[in-house]
Amino acid sequence: MTTLFTSDHEWLRIEGDVATIGVTDYAQSQLGDVVFVELPKVGRALKKAEAAAVVESVKAASDVYAPISGEVIEVNEALAAEPALVNSDAGGKAWFFKLKIADKSELGGLMDEAAYAKHTA
Repeated sequence: MTTLFTSDHEWLRIEGDVATIGVTDYAQSQLGDVVFVELPKVGRALKKAEAAAVVESVKAASDVYAPISGEVIEVNEALAAEPALVNSDAGGKAWFFKLKIADKSELGGLMDEAAYAKHTA
């Protein structure tokens, strides 16, 4: 299992040809208290950098982008019921959706944990 990061503050956990995607702890700390999450539909084909989900906090609404291209194969229904999970467990239980990876070469432009730590420093 590999975890990668985007400059837009999403994380991807890669297992085989599936990427689980969420927002980073840094992103949730910038957003403040999350009050609503809109998830993509299962079966939706996403292109890299396309808006896939929406996170609304008391401060602002932000898009969550598809870090890579692929098909949505699962969404985290728990987030719709309990959006505050994003604040309490951004890197774990608060994953947003899972993608079947269309093109593994797109992973090349993403950051590892050390590079992301520098990016947010």
